[in-house]
Amino acid sequence: MPPDGKDPAKAPGPVPRHPHPEHRRGPRCFNSRVTDYDVLRVFCGPGGGYGNELGVVREGSVLPERSDRQELAAKLGFGETVFVDDPERGVIDVYTPTMRLPFAGHPCVGTAWLLDVPELVTPAGVVGVRLDGEFSWIEARAEWAPAWTLRQCPSAAEVDALEVPPPGERSGTEVPPDGAGGSVYAWAWEDEAAGRVRARAFPGRIGEHGDSRSGGAGACAGGIDEDEATAAAALLLTDRLGRALNIIQGRGSQILTAPQPHGWVEVGGRVFLER
Repeated sequence: MPPDGKDPAKAPGPVPRHPHPEHRRGPRCFNSRVTDYDVLRVFCGPGGGYGNELGVVREGSVLPERSDRQELAAKLGFGETVFVDDPERGVIDVYTPTMRLPFAGHPCVGTAWLLDVPELVTPAGVVGVRLDGEFSWIEARAEWAPAWTLRQCPSAAEVDALEVPPPGERSGTEVPPDGAGGSVYAWAWEDEAAGRVRARAFPGRIGEHGDSRSGGAGACAGGIDEDEATAAAALLLTDRLGRALNIIQGRGSQILTAPQPHGWVEVGGRVFLER
């Protein structure tokens, strides 16, 4: 049960995968062009609630310049926005509101589901894709993920009790001096034998004077207090532990992972089209 006491199974139901185009967000005017984009929720709970929002511009050709893409990503304000450069080959380009990313987990899971392709091509490398019933999976490498400090807590209750640190500070999450720039993935076993994990993610945040102590995507997104679902950190934790995990993160998002041969890790979850 998530900390707010709400049952994920009773959360708002899923949105159909291919609704009428008028249900999609957009079009919006940008630089005298019309830019249409979809909004997904990735790593939703069993009832379709929670998850991490993602913007996807299916026709990336309308904004070929990186500067324009960066400007639109900042304007939309999602943690990440994906620009699809080749929908058949799965070539994508990912931006936070402040920078371009060579790889990002939840954007890859969401875009793979939306495009229904066998692989995605990112600057970091080729990401394997498979769709398995209600779950969409990607296969990636831990070294592609941004740095996170993986902090194990004694119990799930202690993870739930953590407070979000103030901007530019590390209090409450106890990042070691050599930690990953303030980005903390706090986790604990709920059932170690079953691989069930309770986790919360605190990206390093922008300070009051505009400085950032984070090397991860959270600070790049403009100072996210807490990340609802973080595939990159889940990938790193799976690589460290060397076993499959069933992670409940944030208020009720669910992330599944499984280590694969030769240093690869699968990360999967439910994806729903928000609008």
